[in-house]
Amino acid sequence: MQTDFFRMPGQDPHKARARAILEAHPEVRQLFGRNPWTAVITLAIVVAQGVIACWLGTLGLGYWWLALLVALSVGVFANHALYVVIHDATHDTVFRSPFLNRAVLVLADLPNVVPGAIGFRSYHLLHHSGRSRYDVDPDIPNVWEARLVRDIWWRKAIWLFCFPFLQLTRIHKVPPVNLFSGWAFANYLACAAYVIAISWFFGLNGAVYLFSCFWFSTGLHPLGARWISEHYTLDPSHDTTSYYGPINKVALNIGFHNEHHDFPRIPWNRLPQLRRMAPEYYETLPVHSSWTRLFVDFLFDKRYTLFARVVRTA
Repeated sequence: MQTDFFRMPGQDPHKARARAILEAHPEVRQLFGRNPWTAVITLAIVVAQGVIACWLGTLGLGYWWLALLVALSVGVFANHALYVVIHDATHDTVFRSPFLNRAVLVLADLPNVVPGAIGFRSYHLLHHSGRSRYDVDPDIPNVWEARLVRDIWWRKAIWLFCFPFLQLTRIHKVPPVNLFSGWAFANYLACAAYVIAISWFFGLNGAVYLFSCFWFSTGLHPLGARWISEHYTLDPSHDTTSYYGPINKVALNIGFHNEHHDFPRIPWNRLPQLRRMAPEYYETLPVHSSWTRLFVDFLFDKRYTLFARVVRTA
């Protein structure tokens, strides 16, 4: 079993590739900008999730199984899309105004029950600025996580199931982030008000639905393979892998991950255009075509462990 990360010399390859692409295809700069329609999509998803939660709430807790079933089959895709919105708003690719981008963060986080959008923003920017450096990148698992999980399938399943909260155990190894800012408190209060209002006026089963959507959209579900596909690898010559499967249609192109790391200033709807503009830089890179297949492979292929990450030593 692999007992350490892939420790590779050199700097983040995304910066070098971005420079090369801009030199060969200066027209790529036209893709930089913002997509305000993302806010409209966000509002539509939040309203839809609220309507479903209210309806399930009226059925009573006896229908918890229906709430779970609807969450696993429908709601996880909605919440996952909202995570992508949070991701784009973090990079200020929704509006020009920082205030409006943070407002989108709070709005998109409402159905997630457990508020984390404002905190995610700070930690995700560290992921970009210090990507693949163990002491700066909060996306890299703790050494103790990898040693505990090993290559055992049921331990990997438990790790995925607990993934939403295991990420919090990594904050000690990265630069400190203020989780008690004014925007953070607005995030906490808005999420609490949203779920309390639905539970109070329509029933607790609505909260069961929303919590299930939150939990499985980031964990033990084929959608959870998204977190594996981005930076876990069996080939240490590649830090990042893109996914070009059909779920991108409802996941707002988050699968175009090499493209995103090369150019974080390009909004989600233009990432496919980037690949078409510079095909010689992307068509030679390894890709995933199925998150479901990767989900199964991660669990049962012993080559996949939490050490299957590139850690840059420079």
